[in-house]
Parts: sequence; structure tokens; C-alpha cells
Amino acid sequence: MHVKTAKRLCSQPACSSCQVPLSNNFAFKTHRFDSIITANNRSYSRLNHHETGASTWLLALFVAAILVTAVVGLVFGHKLGYQSGYYSIKTETDKAAVNGKQTSQELKDLRISQKVLANQVATAKQELEISLANLDDLRGIQSALKVENAQVAQLNDLYANIIVEDGGMPLQVLGAKIEPLPENAFEYGFDIGMLSSSGKERSVLVSLTLLNDDDFVEVPLEPTRYSVKGIERIRGRFVMPTSFKPLQMKLSLKSGDQEVDQLYDWDLGAMVDDMPLSLMDLQDMDESPIEPE
Repeated sequence: MHVKTAKRLCSQPACSSCQVPLSNNFAFKTHRFDSIITANNRSYSRLNHHETGASTWLLALFVAAILVTAVVGLVFGHKLGYQSGYYSIKTETDKAAVNGKQTSQELKDLRISQKVLANQVATAKQELEISLANLDDLRGIQSALKVENAQVAQLNDLYANIIVEDGGMPLQVLGAKIEPLPENAFEYGFDIGMLSSSGKERSVLVSLTLLNDDDFVEVPLEPTRYSVKGIERIRGRFVMPTSFKPLQMKLSLKSGDQEVDQLYDWDLGAMVDDMPLSLMDLQDMDESPIEPE
């Protein structure tokens, strides 16, 4: 077995010729790496600059869109507000015009009403003055009538005293009438007179009978007895029986030993022109003196 001893390798500095290429290679690589880095930086710078420009444009577009939207909104809002305000003002103006016309018409109506009222007040004043004048006239007439009635009463008393002194006036019928009424009713009236020799009142019993050829009907009188001193007016109403047709009317008076029977034809009950339509429309009975036929 053969053993060989290897020679020891001593470290020696590299020769300059061997070191130069290594240094150059490293420098090249370093320069290349720097170039790459620089290119990358330039690319990144361009990319960053491009992105920055794009962001700026996007921001500008966004701001522009916001501004455009705001302007459009303002314009649209202004237009809507203007239209709304215009129509509102127009509506209020129309209402004010209508109200003005109504107010003007109301003022005209008020003036007309005032004129009418003034005319009515003037007419009322005139009517009041006329009424006061008529009232004064009526008072004068009433006063004259009182004087005249007093004079007539005085004259009647004088005549009554003269008649009494001559023995009185016998019982007698001064006037008679009968008039038709609605619903087969009739109104009768009799004026009777009597003066006793003593000048005092005398009681008189009165009866009224309707006659035809075969039958008669007693008319109910209310009252049936009267106190007579001078002239007494007998008035009343009755309803004729449906099946009875009178031909005559008999009035009977009795006072003491005096009796009076007076017959009247039924033609006293002729129709009148102003007869009312029903008994409800009847007025009070007429107390005027009855003129003899």
C-alpha cells in the first residue's frame, strides 16, 4: 500500500490579473442592477405619475359632476321655486282680485241697502208724521163725537121724559131683518121699543117662530127675556133644520098685559153679496139700527 502525501496548499494573494476581471464583473453587475433599479424607479415614477394624474382627473370629474349636479339642482330648484312662487302669487293675486270684486260688490250692495234703508227711514218718518196727524184728527173727531153723543143723549132723555109724561110708549117692533150665513145658518135682528108710564125698565119676553104650510120651528133665542127702557136691539144666529123650508117668520113680544105678534114674509132672508165662506170667517153681529122696510 503506497501512501502519498499531498502537498500543502498555501494561501497566496491572488494575482492582479485574476482580480481585475472579478472587480469589473461586479461593477458591471452593480451598474446593471442600478440601471434596473433606476428603470424600475422611472417606471414606478411614470406609473405613479400616471396614477396620480388619473386620480386627479377622477377627482376633477367627480368635483365637476358634483358641481354640475349642484348647478342643475339649483337651476331646477330655482325653476320649480319660481314656478311654484309664480303660481302661488298668481293664485293669491286671482283670489285678491276676486275678493276685491266681491268686496266692491258688497260695498255696492251695502250702499244700495243704505239708500233703501234711508228711504225706508224717510218713509217711516213721513208715515209717523201722517199717523200723528191722523191721530190728532181722530182725537178731535172722538172729542166731537163725545160731545155729539152727549147732546143726543140729552135730547133722548128730553124726548123720553116728554113721552113718559104723556103716558109712555107702548111695546112695539121698530125694525126686523134676517140674513143667510154659510152652512145653512141665519142671523136675525130686531129693534124693539117701549117706555112705561113710570119711566122704569120693563121685562119683555121674546120668541121667534118659523112657519110654513104644515109645520113650524121654534128658534132658540139667547136670552129670551130683555129689560127694556127705550130701545133694545135683539141680535142672534141659528141653524135652519135641513128639511124645513119656512114661508113666514113670527116675532112675539110680551110684557105684562102688552102682547105684540108680528108676521114677516121669508123674503127678508134673501141672499147677500158679501156672505163669508164659513162660520169661522163671521164677524161680530151688526148693532146698527135696522131701517124699517
